[in-house]
Amino acid sequence: MTFHWTNPYPTLRSPVMARNVVATSHPLASQAGLRMLLKGGNAVDAIIAAAAALTIVEPISNGIGSDNFAILWDGQQLHGLNSSGAAPAAWTPAYFRKKYGDAMPQRGWDSVSTPGAVAGWVALSQRFGKLPFADLMESAIELAERGHGVGVIVADKWARQVPALKNQPGYAQAFLPRGSAPTAGERFMFAEAGATLRKIADTKGEAFYRGEIAEKLVAHAAANGGSMTMADLAGCAPEWVKPIEKNFAGHTVHEIPPNGQGIAALMALGMLEKLDLGGLPVDSVASQHLQIEAMKLAFADTYRWVADERYMTEMTAADLLSDGYLSERAKLIRPDRASVFEHGTPPKGGTVYLTAADESGCMISLIQSNYMGFGSGVVVPGTGVSLQNRGHGFTLKDGHPNQVAPGKRPFHTIIPGFLTRNGRPQMSFGVMGGNMQPQGHLQTLVRMLVHQQQPQAACDAPRWKVGEGLSVDFESTMSRELVNGLKVLGHQFNPTADTYMDFGSGQFIWRLSDDMEDGYVAASDSRRDGQAVGF
Repeated sequence: MTFHWTNPYPTLRSPVMARNVVATSHPLASQAGLRMLLKGGNAVDAIIAAAAALTIVEPISNGIGSDNFAILWDGQQLHGLNSSGAAPAAWTPAYFRKKYGDAMPQRGWDSVSTPGAVAGWVALSQRFGKLPFADLMESAIELAERGHGVGVIVADKWARQVPALKNQPGYAQAFLPRGSAPTAGERFMFAEAGATLRKIADTKGEAFYRGEIAEKLVAHAAANGGSMTMADLAGCAPEWVKPIEKNFAGHTVHEIPPNGQGIAALMALGMLEKLDLGGLPVDSVASQHLQIEAMKLAFADTYRWVADERYMTEMTAADLLSDGYLSERAKLIRPDRASVFEHGTPPKGGTVYLTAADESGCMISLIQSNYMGFGSGVVVPGTGVSLQNRGHGFTLKDGHPNQVAPGKRPFHTIIPGFLTRNGRPQMSFGVMGGNMQPQGHLQTLVRMLVHQQQPQAACDAPRWKVGEGLSVDFESTMSRELVNGLKVLGHQFNPTADTYMDFGSGQFIWRLSDDMEDGYVAASDSRRDGQAVGF
């Protein structure tokens, strides 16, 4: 496919062309990955180093106590990794109803499911890495122990989270070094996290799940109303999975199967494949309206049926992705007005995103998250481990496949994406930001595959974000004519008071030729401090 290399949207960035590339949401993390490539490592080594570095330089979005998912092309075939943690053994509906009533807690220890990110790093390294695991922690340890200047966007989002989290156990000690959030350019040191990363490096993660770090996590949970045990941590086991897929615009889009929401992007794209998007201008009211409606339909089903795949007994992923079902759902889209959609019944049948690719053809798409800004807000003293709040993704509703249960993985928002064409790798990509993620996948893929916009332009283009009912939020850079045209169709403009996720942030690596003669083109979203680098 030939891109239009112009960029019609305001941006300060150009795409990066190279044979070896890393794209992340923070320049220092991108350089950590590049350091591994220059050391003789591959894309997997690079992504692990960058992911570890991001826990230090972008702590709002992820931490050592995160979860992650990955899709990678090893040079021959596609692999998926689900390294999201499960609910502790004590977590039952009765446990939460007694303490919180009818809603899952949003912050604190009772929002922390078993953190899987470290186990994910180890699993990727052992199966596909080239360098010793300890080498991959070098940059993160250095950034933590020597300190680094806080990025402009990171500093802004950091400060916005303080009022909600300042009283969570360990938060102020770790993230308010002088009683307030660091300002842009201010040196931030995180020595305790550096020491923990050294132990993780030396033990290949064993200290985190079965050793002294695990003991500190469990003791802190017990002292602060949590229920995490040594057995819960020791039982954390990443799972290699087969990605789910859907054809769109001559390509195949791949996502991790549930418990993640990647299926929402595939469903929406499957509906749009039934419609004539190619005949509509890229930023037209008609085109954007169809995309919004398809996304709303996909979310209606996703929120009703999607959970840990072992518990999706009533409706499976295959049911939701069947062509017949998506054709029927697409017929509900009216071109002349916005609609409110309910879920259907198919016939039986705060996140960082980063990507890397090397000249051998290895490509990896990885996403890592604490969920909401700083996750649970809990930081375990003496460890620098900030913990996710993925447990908030469960529901207490009886009969729902995502109802909380011991050993069950919660519904997850984070989704790495991958694109192939005729069975060959084409692009590793992702867009961070809560439920913005499948929406970002949809919007950027339409721009690239249907309208041939180059990756940086597709990344920079203004986005919309659907809410409940007819509610849609439009990015401030979207043209007034387009916004007004969508309002005429009945879309209700409701600005979202979102201090963290806003309209997401993407990274994209597109393979320019099958024989690798031309290398890759990489893009990094200007909505974060990020950077694409290569050589």
